[in-house]
Amino acid sequence: MSARRILWACALLVILMLAACAGPAPAIPVIKVPVYRPCVTGALERPPFAVRGLAPDASDGEKILALARDLPVHLKYEAQLEAVIAGCL
Repeated sequence: MSARRILWACALLVILMLAACAGPAPAIPVIKVPVYRPCVTGALERPPFAVRGLAPDASDGEKILALARDLPVHLKYEAQLEAVIAGCL
């Protein structure tokens, strides 16, 4: 073989190799892996309930009044807890 044919063969080989590389790049597959993450990041502060501060020998009237004072506080706290839990779903 002459040097000229070897040169043309090498040039043809280089052109074919470059043409093969000129195609679109292969797509990178996206793999989604679930990662554990707690949905509740901070605990809510428990409000001070009046019933917990009652003396053991408190009268029935004092207990009823303490429960009546605690009801709105309890309902607000319960709503906040439900909102936090709903954010996890």
